[in-house]
Amino acid sequence: MSLSKKKLIEVALPLDAINAQSAREKSIRHGHPSTLHLWWARRPLATARAVLFAQLVDDPSCREEEFRAEGTARGETDADAFAEQRVESERERLFDLITRMVDWDNLGDEALFDEVRAEIDHSTGGKPPAILDPFAGGGTIPLEAQRLGLEAHASDLNPVAVLINKALIEIPSKFANRPPVYPDAAGERIGWPKATGLAEDVRRYGAWMRDEAERRIGHLYPKAKLEDGSEANVIAWIWARTVTCPNPACGIEMPLVRSWWLGKKKGKEAYVVPSVVDGRVEYSIGHDKAGAPTKENDGTMSGRKGAICVSCSSAVSVDYIKDQGVHGGLGATLIAIVAEGRRQRIYMEPNSEHISAASVPAPQDVPTQKLGIDPRNIWTPSYGLKTYASLFTNRQLTALTTFSDLVGEAREQVMHDALDKGIPEGERLEEGGAGAAAYADAVSTYLAQAISRVTNKLSSICTWDSSPKMESVRGVFARQAIPMAWDFAEANPFGGSGGDYLEDLAWVTRVLDRLPAAGYGVVESADAASRDYENVVLSTDPPYYDNIGYSDLSDYFYVWLRRSLRAIHQDLFSTMLVPKAEELVANPYRHGGREGARDFFEHGFEDVFARARESANSAYPITVYYAFKQSEIDAEGTASTGWETILGSMIRAGWSITATWPVRSELGNRMIASGTNALASSIVLALRPRPETAPPIDRRSFSAELRATLPDALRALQQGSVAPVDLAQAAIGPGMAVFSKYSEVIESDGSSMRVREALRQINAVLDEVVSEQEGEFDADTRWCIAWYEGHGFDEAPYGEAETLANAKNASIDALRRAGVLRSGGGKVSLFSPDELPEGYDPAKDYRISLWEITLHLARALNDDSGGLDVAGRILNRAEARGINGSAVHQLSYLLHQISEKKGRTSAQILFNDVAASWPEIRAAARADEQTSTSRAVSTQLDFDSLGEI
Repeated sequence: MSLSKKKLIEVALPLDAINAQSAREKSIRHGHPSTLHLWWARRPLATARAVLFAQLVDDPSCREEEFRAEGTARGETDADAFAEQRVESERERLFDLITRMVDWDNLGDEALFDEVRAEIDHSTGGKPPAILDPFAGGGTIPLEAQRLGLEAHASDLNPVAVLINKALIEIPSKFANRPPVYPDAAGERIGWPKATGLAEDVRRYGAWMRDEAERRIGHLYPKAKLEDGSEANVIAWIWARTVTCPNPACGIEMPLVRSWWLGKKKGKEAYVVPSVVDGRVEYSIGHDKAGAPTKENDGTMSGRKGAICVSCSSAVSVDYIKDQGVHGGLGATLIAIVAEGRRQRIYMEPNSEHISAASVPAPQDVPTQKLGIDPRNIWTPSYGLKTYASLFTNRQLTALTTFSDLVGEAREQVMHDALDKGIPEGERLEEGGAGAAAYADAVSTYLAQAISRVTNKLSSICTWDSSPKMESVRGVFARQAIPMAWDFAEANPFGGSGGDYLEDLAWVTRVLDRLPAAGYGVVESADAASRDYENVVLSTDPPYYDNIGYSDLSDYFYVWLRRSLRAIHQDLFSTMLVPKAEELVANPYRHGGREGARDFFEHGFEDVFARARESANSAYPITVYYAFKQSEIDAEGTASTGWETILGSMIRAGWSITATWPVRSELGNRMIASGTNALASSIVLALRPRPETAPPIDRRSFSAELRATLPDALRALQQGSVAPVDLAQAAIGPGMAVFSKYSEVIESDGSSMRVREALRQINAVLDEVVSEQEGEFDADTRWCIAWYEGHGFDEAPYGEAETLANAKNASIDALRRAGVLRSGGGKVSLFSPDELPEGYDPAKDYRISLWEITLHLARALNDDSGGLDVAGRILNRAEARGINGSAVHQLSYLLHQISEKKGRTSAQILFNDVAASWPEIRAAARADEQTSTSRAVSTQLDFDSLGEI
């Protein structure tokens, strides 16, 4: 096989299909591998599957000579044109295969995946390489490698990640196609394909654990007594932390409450009403709209401003609360009970029975390890919650230690039942066994992971989500941090809702039921910077500089997994906490500040890529996922320490970028919904070893090549609907492909250009390309852009507006009558999207502009009623009036760029949504056009019928 064959990933991908399925995955829960156990920043399965396939399969252009000879043999008049056509048709065939392969609904289609594996075998001579992810994390890449029939290798330094990977690719294949051992569980069922037998045993022994736990501690979780005398399960108890009011004249135990709201469902609102009686606070439940909390009086506590006493209204500083927490400990008081109703939640005031049930002593053998030092992401230590045990109430600790102890008891039952089935005992799982002892270890591993899942909803860091669609316990890791919670929700582990052990066990077993559980999968605990890379091809999603402190955050789960599994996975859980010294994250608190963190990260990654380069299989590119926002702007331009360090590590280690692809990993509405302008895409880099003979280039020639090649690449990215917030990241790829193919870029003083300067050059070209598009816009739009850049949606003097209008060949009066601005009192301001009127119809607009259409699209997408349908109707009718839809798309990029530079985050999010949603808007416009056409035809037929009558 020729070593120079280009792979599909280096030429073309059906990006729209891949991105659509990747975004869709975020809304798929039941059975999705990500629900086995929480891990941060997982890549979508669809993306990983497509990337691995395209990494190994030849691009059809490699067969051009073969197709040309075929054309000649067939007597084609133009053999070159025939060959080109055959290349395209073959590429389309592969695109179709990828499109079907990435669809979640097709994962059970074995005939399809046989076709996929045959294609890989064809391109690899029947000997596909083993795939390794040395930063395996949540296990997406190794799992998809296994699904594609490849030898899957996963390693990570983090024991929690290693356990997740073992549970996904190593354990299921070891015990595949076996019936369950639980007495009578197999029944009359003939076959137990894949890991379904293992899943059934996890279900059965997990149910036994839950019942046994309820027998032992169920009295700590009383039911709620309703007004009609009946009882209902309690879903959660809502508590508020307390401190003593520092006002000597008051001195009550004052509650620290973020929000009094319990439920915001229209017509069924509920909230806590505090009242002070005889020097103490009592709580009742309110439903009347007139007494509902407002923005001004909702809650008593803000993590930034401090608290307000509900009795004397004294302002209490955050420093006072921290001091009370550290030296005396924060108190807690029950403020509401949430019970299960037939159609809705039932909110009840606290009572002595439920307060007493929670008043239990802390059990022995709880995780007293201290939380890591990371004030950015771990907030509780400064309030006195310094150990992992302190993140749980005594009742929660009792429940978790009870379940944890039951894992060992369940293991003994599994072992006994497996031996009764005639399975030999054999070696333990950690020693490579596959008999009764190893099987008992395997079942126990999943039982413990269900407990680990429970801890995310059974902690005093959990809060109550009062939003209309939820009304449920919100997990600890709603974001990638351990935050501080003031009012917290204590879930019921037997309540049949979030935090219930059986609920979390069901998530685990649904994943097990659907896993490939086939082929070879091996998982190691290893440092990526020092491990062996012989005979493997890399596909990896490494840590993103300092974005996530994996080891510090995963300690939260580690301490409970260790308690449950240290007798089963002795090597994996040999340390008190997750190893941290070698973790490749730029943590300034661990490496002596920012510079030390940067050096550690840079040198560590250079070691990783240098070792991989030494034994690289040059027949295949490696692939690296990366997503780090460029947000460092100085007088010299825009760059990024995160990108600079990883790219510099790759290039110095001898790698050259051969292709880059922006792959969407979030739902299209996520940024708007969360109110943050976060990245929606990851960038997948394809890299090959840079030839030793690669020449150098000077700065001037490098800049000239950038300007010659980058504009077309950027336009292609825009046409592919890369979100504006991701464009700077996506542009890095084609730009660094130019930079990395040379041995060095020589500056005018003879020094080598640094990656940081190359990033600045790339971003400068990006700015030029986006700004140049303004010349294609109408005069009204050019005026609006210039005014927006200077003033946003704020007022400014009329005289300044008139001067600008003269320069842009526009008219303020005409712009006012067009409905894009207001003027009066010597002032002018642009209407923001949320100030525009509803029901806009371009067909009735006497003076239409790109600006107006873009803002109305932004308004429509941010409106709960209509959304995409309204946006599609606006675009369709605007184009009927002669508006260029592509120019609207380009304007959204430019407005996003201006908003980002000016720090106008809310507007930035709106314009990002227009560009990112462009394929959906375009589809909605086509649908509106078809509807309009059908309606017109139907009307004409009605007229014709009347004529006949």
